[in-house]
Amino acid sequence: MSQIALPLVWPADPHGDEFLVSPSNDRAVHMLDHWATWPVMAALLVGPRKSGRSLLARIFAAKSGGTIIDDAPDRSETELFHAWNHAQAHRRPLLMIADVPAPAWHVELPDLRSRLAATPLAEIGPPDDALIRALLEREFGRRGMDARPDLVDWLVTRIERSHVAVMRTVDALDQEVMERRKRLSIPLARTTLAAAALIPSPPEP
Repeated sequence: MSQIALPLVWPADPHGDEFLVSPSNDRAVHMLDHWATWPVMAALLVGPRKSGRSLLARIFAAKSGGTIIDDAPDRSETELFHAWNHAQAHRRPLLMIADVPAPAWHVELPDLRSRLAATPLAEIGPPDDALIRALLEREFGRRGMDARPDLVDWLVTRIERSHVAVMRTVDALDQEVMERRKRLSIPLARTTLAAAALIPSPPEP
């Protein structure tokens, strides 16, 4: 899967949720797809907000029969400790979701700290250009917005390289098109996104 150049979907099931796979997240997908090879029956899924990590976790749970703990650093250490042990005892995989890897959680319970240290990490990285393009196209399509290929190309080279920026960009353009009843275009995007501080403002003449 490391040779993927363009986004694919996981799982390839038109009747279910689909997670877009690109080089920025393909290692995480591969690891979750091969959960039976984990050294322990638990893993950490780490990635930025809006990166699809909750969707990826739900797909994993449906395929593996495993359990999920979202926002794991906000849960009690005792809860995490018992959930980790339960997963080992019952051979049912546990997936814990967080913004950052476990060393940054400042875990106080030594037994939990040692277990997390032995837990494999699946990490979603910042989106690459191919994924940003696919996310933009999907979000525009979901909202019925006529985003021409030249506009998508223009956006890919200008917006911040983050999942949050993609969603904010589509939200801002969707609102502008609805309020002003104008066609989606590069000039409209340039003005709208600069005003929302989503791209740099054009230099003064």
